[in-house]
Amino acid sequence: MNSIRPPRVCVQLAECIFCARVALTVCFGLLLLSACYSMRPSSGGGQTQFHPPREVAPDDIAVPNGYRVEVVATGLTFPTSIAFDSRGIPHVLEAGYSYGEVWTTPRLLRVDGNGALVPIAIGSKNGPWNGVDYADQHFYIAEGGELEGGRILKVDQEGRTTALIEGLPTMGDHHTNGPAIGPDGNLYFALGTATNSGVVGTDNAKFGWLKRKPKFHDVPCKSVKLTGALFKTDNPLANSKQQVSTGSFAPFGQPTAAGQVVEGRVPCSGAILRMSLVGGDPQLVAWGFRNPFGLSFSPAGTLYVTENGYDDRGSRPVWGTSDVLWAIEPGTWYGWPDFSAGEPLTDVRFHVPGGPAVDFLLAEHPNTPPKPVAVFGVHSSSNGLDFAPSAFGYEGEVFVAQFGDQAPSVGKVLSPVGFKVVRVDVTSGVVRDFAVNRGKVNGPASKIGGAGFERPVAVRFDPTGSALYVVDFGVMLETKQGSVPQQGTGVLWKITRGAR
Repeated sequence: MNSIRPPRVCVQLAECIFCARVALTVCFGLLLLSACYSMRPSSGGGQTQFHPPREVAPDDIAVPNGYRVEVVATGLTFPTSIAFDSRGIPHVLEAGYSYGEVWTTPRLLRVDGNGALVPIAIGSKNGPWNGVDYADQHFYIAEGGELEGGRILKVDQEGRTTALIEGLPTMGDHHTNGPAIGPDGNLYFALGTATNSGVVGTDNAKFGWLKRKPKFHDVPCKSVKLTGALFKTDNPLANSKQQVSTGSFAPFGQPTAAGQVVEGRVPCSGAILRMSLVGGDPQLVAWGFRNPFGLSFSPAGTLYVTENGYDDRGSRPVWGTSDVLWAIEPGTWYGWPDFSAGEPLTDVRFHVPGGPAVDFLLAEHPNTPPKPVAVFGVHSSSNGLDFAPSAFGYEGEVFVAQFGDQAPSVGKVLSPVGFKVVRVDVTSGVVRDFAVNRGKVNGPASKIGGAGFERPVAVRFDPTGSALYVVDFGVMLETKQGSVPQQGTGVLWKITRGAR
């Protein structure tokens, strides 16, 4: 029996009605989600209270079967990195500076077997000391340079310190990071940007540096042509109420014009550089990063770098950008200030809900940005990293310390992001938890209870390859006014294979 088919025009009309209903449902759902997001308050990991002293309990950290957690040292103030000397003895850095404009003394500390901390080198008020590596009987330290500009320091076993390079342009939001000694015998290090997204604004006054350095701004590594986009804000440098317009790659209150060319130079903002272990002029490796923080070479000799994504703040806020892991291709531009993880910021997904569109700052882009190896959680602050050796397990995967969100200053989050150690399969880009606080929800111990991690900032395998050391920065609370770090709450943890 032949079926009776409706006229084609009726079928098309029905399909149109169905599609319209689906579109309306999707739009309504998106609007509902946006409304829910807008109505709910931020609930970041640091938006809590802390009552010292900090307690630590290895069993409060969940790791895979066959691994166990130990406490190596406690009572550290703003620890950021770890390296091992020729005898395999761990040495940890204390930063000497933290967001929140808290200044202490930067130190390189030897960690003895009983957990005692022995000072080896002491720095000046120019932190943070963000990273350390070791080779040829010397430690190499990345000094952030918040007051005087970044430096790379060379420290011998007796603590004698010399600067291999000074005056690096890192007196803003982000600092001199790394370093890592490459298979070619050179020292690789990273420079973060002065700003969130290329424009100096009132958020930089809140960070503290704009009033100290009112002429400071981002510097491109190579010459760039601008679109001429301008951003009008209040002037925190003036006593009276007035507004000023600021362009990109320019000092606060200085406009730029369409087609204007900003000359590039090295050293510069948002870059990976390299230099000899004895000093000399740095060479540009790659650029176009926002805050390249962790550097590590794979067993095959490829440089991998973690990058912190944009924040929802300042004159040019950007929403929903992830932290990423890059495999570095020398000579390549990686997209800052106009791309995130290889995607253009003009895409609607990066517009702050209810806010304006994000327009390009550069009229021409040096190249099409590559795609990242892996993508991490938004605001996870994925930082220090190291590749797993065969003795530990997960050979060839990269382990990453996630410092955790700094909401609400960086933007709203509905629950804590980060605060753990993850591992990444660099062939597939899959990210998996490795060490995370036990509990029904994710977050730092000060937020969810227990006595596990607060803010893992760096990881490093020991020379035997059998132990993973985790540097835990300590408790950092977050308020609408900014960060409130807690001195003396940093911890050095160790994870090894073996029964609990």
